[in-house]
Amino acid sequence: MPSSKVLEQKKQVVADLAETLKNSCAGVIVNYSGITVAEDTKLRADLRAEGVKYSVVKNTLLKLAAKEAEIAIPDEVLNGTTAIATSADDYVAAARILSKFANTSKTFEIKTGYLDGEIISLEKIDSLAKLPSREILLATVCNAFQAPIAAFARVCQAIVDKQNAPAEEAPAAEEAPAAE
Repeated sequence: MPSSKVLEQKKQVVADLAETLKNSCAGVIVNYSGITVAEDTKLRADLRAEGVKYSVVKNTLLKLAAKEAEIAIPDEVLNGTTAIATSADDYVAAARILSKFANTSKTFEIKTGYLDGEIISLEKIDSLAKLPSREILLATVCNAFQAPIAAFARVCQAIVDKQNAPAEEAPAAEEAPAAE
């Protein structure tokens, strides 16, 4: 039986993990077995750069934390080596980075994921992974709003340019011969 000190540490880990799950909008659970230290270091750096928290967790502790956070992770997912990537404000980053890494690795695999506390299928994770980053989506939306305004400005400028252009002088009418 574990000592009370170890038990308290595990309770704290579960409480911290449950709080992370509650405060995240999206998460991806993976089987990280078979990757090298160099690959793991690069993966963690890529995730950190996008604001994604990545940690290796024990299956039993994740199960307890998920129950506390009211996320129904299937039992078949909680076996083998498990790591979880969570994001507090970006729905796409974890799925995009981990899917890209899983496509290049023979052993690394995505087990499941969640959005706003609801478990999602692997197909939805793949769909999320194919979405562009948040910054690109925002730029696209801004361009969509800006296009009509820019077109209107060009039309207004064309009207101003036309009004300010020097009037072309009409060719002088040939004078009719004076009546004799």
